Amino acid sequence: MAILRRLARMRAVREIGYRSAARYIQLVRASGCWTVEHAERLEQLVERRETFIACFWHGRLLMMPIAWRYEARMSVVTSLHPDGQFVAQTVRHLGIGMIAGSSSRGGGGALRGIVRALKSGEYVGMTPDGPRGPRMRAGTGAVHAARLAQAPIVPLSYAASRRRVMSSWDRFVLPMPAAQGVIAVGEPIAPPSCADAVEATRRELEDRLNALTRDLDLRFGFAPIPAAPEISRGSR
Repeated sequence: MAILRRLARMRAVREIGYRSAARYIQLVRASGCWTVEHAERLEQLVERRETFIACFWHGRLLMMPIAWRYEARMSVVTSLHPDGQFVAQTVRHLGIGMIAGSSSRGGGGALRGIVRALKSGEYVGMTPDGPRGPRMRAGTGAVHAARLAQAPIVPLSYAASRRRVMSSWDRFVLPMPAAQGVIAVGEPIAPPSCADAVEATRRELEDRLNALTRDLDLRFGFAPIPAAPEISRGSR
């Protein structure tokens, strides 16, 4: 009984953490001035009922739920790691669903879940450098899913006038309350037509996300956060 009580308390503590993180996102949004640039790129796809994969770096995922203003369901791909589950349970309180898995653990199941969600009319959010990096280097998971579902990829990033950059592997950007913030929506990237085009599409996604993130940081007067050194594609 004592063990069960301790487990119950742990779950309760975790739930408080999830709710607190969700409320922090809402606080940052409500106390500051946040805009979504080129939202029409999302709106046009939603109006045509054309599903897509929204991709953003792991270090810029916190404020992404506020960019989703549509009735259609959005789910994010989260790792089976406790950090990933924290993200999943946090965004659940903001009306976002979850697809469990990652490029390093549960990847096959995640890929099937992504394709199934897209083909059923849902929209999917992914961090192509998650869950463990390298920072701002895209893996191929999102591109493979886009090819199988024949769904475009939409790059997104954000920056804020007041922020804290964490010392984590992803240099997580934590916007402060009362900040001015911008979420930028990039041009959709067409899915690769065949397996031979996967690497070119992966490179295009990485380059566009890094350019989008760099330009936003410079706009707010911050030195861009550098990407991790490039890796051999065979290692991911």
